[in-house]
Order: sequence, then structure tokens, then C-alpha cells
Amino acid sequence: MYYGFDVGGTKIEFGAFNDNLERMATERVPTPGDDYQALLSVLSELVEKYDKQFSVKGSIGIGIPGMESVDDGAVLTSNVPAAKGKKLREDLEALVDRPVKVENDANCFALSEAWDKEHQGKESVLGLILGTGFGGGIVNNGHVVSGRSHVAGELGHTRMPIDAWFYLNDSAEGIDAPLFGCGCDKKGCIDNYLSGRGFEQLYQHYYGENVKAIDIINRHKQGEEKAVEHVERFMELLAICLGNIFTAFDPNVVVLGGGLSNFELIYEEMPKRIPKYLLSVGKVPTILKAKHGDSGGVRGAAFLNIV
Repeated sequence: MYYGFDVGGTKIEFGAFNDNLERMATERVPTPGDDYQALLSVLSELVEKYDKQFSVKGSIGIGIPGMESVDDGAVLTSNVPAAKGKKLREDLEALVDRPVKVENDANCFALSEAWDKEHQGKESVLGLILGTGFGGGIVNNGHVVSGRSHVAGELGHTRMPIDAWFYLNDSAEGIDAPLFGCGCDKKGCIDNYLSGRGFEQLYQHYYGENVKAIDIINRHKQGEEKAVEHVERFMELLAICLGNIFTAFDPNVVVLGGGLSNFELIYEEMPKRIPKYLLSVGKVPTILKAKHGDSGGVRGAAFLNIV
């Protein structure tokens, strides 16, 4: 039995999956605020409960908005204060008497989609999240590629490609491209341009209005001039950035998640726009909307232990 935990800032979701990757149990509990011992207790008690229910010793994977330090295993996270700076994997292993795997939640999202029946057997699956931020996960032959420092897939903190910068500067007469600062202390990270937040920031920069992404999209559907112009600019910007990412990773399949991934025009426009930003021999991968939505994190966490 595969156990997955999706540990977020407000809730922890648990899922148990059998050998056929079918979900056999679900439970959600509040995330302890800043009480680390309470966090360990919640996790270990859920493990004990479902071990008894299924008469097994399930394997354990945890997805968290952050990553483990390669130096000492301490968790680097800002969204789960109880776990920040703590050796979560090591301490939980001592309580439940078995190995535990901890992985970034975006990597878990990508892994969940890669293990969907539709994608099993595909060599490379790239999961991209267009949500509050922009990030992703890389799965190769069914396994997460974490990288030497556990930061592989942090694509939101790569900087704006030069051709994208030129495009933004040329896209509106008399208005320079914005150089947005980022929480990582750098400037020009594509997290602040391709995310839902970036979609809104770009609109505010060019039109001087603070408008929610969903409202911009609705205005676009109604043919409102500024919204149409904005969406055109964003689609080309997204195509340029994805062209660079696809050149680097050359994935077989790309799965999109996050709120902005529900904008159906993306799936119509990207296959048409991206080719000119690839090498001449490059092919646009299949680009799909994520199937498992909010369940992706817990599914992927559980599947960390599939060998």
C-alpha cells in the first residue's frame, strides 16, 4: 500500500493507494500552525491508523511546498512554519519505523500525472503549474528528477529569455517592459510573468488597472479591446518562454495545472505559436490539462515509492 501526504499551509491530505494505483482511503486534517511535535503526531497517527485498517506497513511519501536541504535534510519552506528548518523525514522515520520520502509538491504534481495510465511508458513528462506562481516538475521514466540541490523543476526562477524581453518592449508603443522583482531577491524571474499573478501584473502595467485573471479572461471572451490585446501579448510571451523550456528538456508530454491552466485558449494557441521558438528539428510536445487537479499532490507523494 502506498501512502501519500500533501502537506499544505492550512491542511494535510492523506491518501492510500493500492498496487493498481487505485485510491483506497482519503482523509484531511488541519495543518498544525507552528507546532512541530503536533505535526509529527498527526502524520504518525494517520500512518498507524491506516496500517491497522489495511493490515500492512504502507510506504510513505510526503509532498511539501519546499524542499529538503542536501546538507542536513532540514526542510526549506515558508508555507508550513511547523516544518521549517526541521528534519522532517529523519524524525518521522524514527516514529514510524520505515523509510520516508519527502519531495517538493510541484514534483509530486508532475509525478501524479506521469503515472496516469495515459502517460505510463512515456519517457519524459514535464508538469507545469500556472497558478499563484509558475513552477514545475520533471519526471523521467516514472521518477522525479530532483537535481543535485533538490531545485530541479524550479523553472519559475529562471529569468526572462532575451527574445521575450524584446517582445514585451516592442508590444506596446511608449511603454517599457516591466522588470518585476521576485521573492527570491532576483529580478525578471518568469514566475512573475507566466503565473496567474503575472497575468494580472502585466495587465496592470500596460493598462493601469488591477483586474483579476478570471475577469480579464471573461472580458476577452466578450471581445473587449484591452483584454484581447493583453491575451495576445501573454500568449506570445508564454510561447517564447515555453519554447526555451522545451528546448532544454524536450519532453514527450507537458501537463498544465493551476488556475490559469483552465484557460482553454492556451491549448489552441501553444501548438501554433511555439514551433518558431524551437530548434528547427524540435517538435512541440503534447500539451494537456492536468487530470487529477487538487488530488495530484497526494497521488504523486504516494507514488514516490514506486520502483
